[in-house]
Amino acid sequence: MRSGRTLRAALDVRFTDKIRSAGEAIALIGRGRRILVGSGAGEPSSLVAALVTHGDHLADNEIVHLLTLGPAPYVAPGLEHRFRHTAFFIGENVREAVQAGRADFMPVFLSEIPALIQSRRVRIDAVLVQVSPPDEHGFVSLGVSVDVVRAAVDSAELVIAEVNPSMPRTLGDSFLHVDRIAALVPVERALPELSVEPLDDVCREIGRHVATLIPDGATLQTGIGRIPHAVTEALLGRRDLGVHTEMLSDSVIDLVEAGVVTGRRKSLLPGKIVTSFAMGTRRLYEWIDDNPAIEMRASDFTNDPFVIARHELMMSINSALAVDLTGQVAADTVGGRFFSGIGGQVDFIRGAARSRGGKSIIALPSTAKQGTVSRVAATLEAGAGVVTSRGDVRYVVTEFGVADLWGKNIRQRATALIEIAHPSFRAELLAAAKQRRYVFPDQRMTRAVYPWEEERTETVGDVAVLVRPLRAADQEELQDLFYRLSDESTYSRFLQHKRSHPSEEMQLLVDLDYENNMALVVLGGSEPTEIVALARYDVDPATHLADIAFVVRDDWQRKGLGTLLMRRMAEIARQRGLAGFSADVLATNGAMLGVFHRSGLRVRAELEAGVYHVVMTFAEQPA
Repeated sequence: MRSGRTLRAALDVRFTDKIRSAGEAIALIGRGRRILVGSGAGEPSSLVAALVTHGDHLADNEIVHLLTLGPAPYVAPGLEHRFRHTAFFIGENVREAVQAGRADFMPVFLSEIPALIQSRRVRIDAVLVQVSPPDEHGFVSLGVSVDVVRAAVDSAELVIAEVNPSMPRTLGDSFLHVDRIAALVPVERALPELSVEPLDDVCREIGRHVATLIPDGATLQTGIGRIPHAVTEALLGRRDLGVHTEMLSDSVIDLVEAGVVTGRRKSLLPGKIVTSFAMGTRRLYEWIDDNPAIEMRASDFTNDPFVIARHELMMSINSALAVDLTGQVAADTVGGRFFSGIGGQVDFIRGAARSRGGKSIIALPSTAKQGTVSRVAATLEAGAGVVTSRGDVRYVVTEFGVADLWGKNIRQRATALIEIAHPSFRAELLAAAKQRRYVFPDQRMTRAVYPWEEERTETVGDVAVLVRPLRAADQEELQDLFYRLSDESTYSRFLQHKRSHPSEEMQLLVDLDYENNMALVVLGGSEPTEIVALARYDVDPATHLADIAFVVRDDWQRKGLGTLLMRRMAEIARQRGLAGFSADVLATNGAMLGVFHRSGLRVRAELEAGVYHVVMTFAEQPA
């Protein structure tokens, strides 16, 4: 970034005829004109102030912009005859005016705003921007804010620019020649900063869950705030991530400096961090200055779903205010009042959904208002705006886990979402789901917290599988496992012939408290998503032994899954202080007996009527 002396010399020598005070520049704007103000940290605050202090000649002027970090004096009461604001995205500085009716809100996808401006459907007559000092060729940079500003400076009749040495010279589609600017207003001040609040345990848990969905080589879209910060913190162990996002924040620097973000495996603009605006601290603004790794592009490029979809393994991470049990996401209203905007959420969700291997993620805390309101709601409140439809939603993440809604019916969605709601609200949500006929009348749900720390990726032979605790949302997949068993495997598991496995049976199996009863499943297949094996134990409080049972799908037998599950169940049982296991096994089931005898536990078996009753105790327990 450039010194004040360099700024004054450059302007005085070459562009003296364009230098104006803020008041003189504002005098160039006529009445009834629509004015676009630069976004985020690029807001030209001297010009914005001069609109009010030197704009007595103005009347019925409309001011439009995305979120801005500086003040918005034009929405103050009493100025309605001079200014009317329309927000593409509602920031804190204009929220009260929008809610009071002194300003308007335009719901619009961020990707479409440039086209609206270029087609003059949203006509921009004048643009107020903040730029870097001109280089030796007479070009200034739009710096931290290219987004919708690029279309505006290309389309407007009048461009007025504050020239600030603190504005970074960013690369990409950010340059504008001084000939295009009618008035240059020299200023010297630091850009407004936006710091992230310290992380709490809830945000860290959400970040950890989101990180489990992101593989090496993925390309990220994320924003600013505690949850995006927590996600990037949780990604410090990944390799070769890329970034294609509408907004760049400080947390990306940490990933670059840690060698996590390299962009080497990006399928579009490899090696480049692509963004449309940057908002954060001075550290970020200095880091992006003249940084060839940063590619600033307009919103019709960064947010175009077709461009986004060109990235393999595209991961979109967005926040929300609430999600209902069918998967509808509310993100721009609170209490029926406009709060923010659509922004780029839908652009990136749809783009990621069409990316090869891509995933779209909605992340939010499970509660609001100090834990008194559930953000997972039976239905959205009256007046809530659905930003992302239930058909677009895939992953929803809270501090209690991940709900995958893709390809799920309403009953499955409701079950999965209740499972990641705060335990204090699960009974209430389940009752509401039953009342709406979303779930079975006898649907069961636990208040226990799902033990995500027990998830493991393991290798059997040369195949990677996911081993994790059973969840209530696994009911259909578990039922499918049982129906795919041969008659012989069914008899070995249940010690009887079974022709059906009704939902009542499945609900009993998935009803776990993860202490007195525990179940692990092995997931195989391409993602993996299919349950191919199950182990469950139930503790006998009298003996402190857990009765354990296993089942492995026929086409996955003799691959070591029984041994794998036995090892993991033994590790969990030891952690919980159990004495060991008991089991009843057919004498003909040599494979299962072999798993028990190779487990490393002390094994005692008694045969009666063709069935072994097996007791297995940990070595430190008396035999």
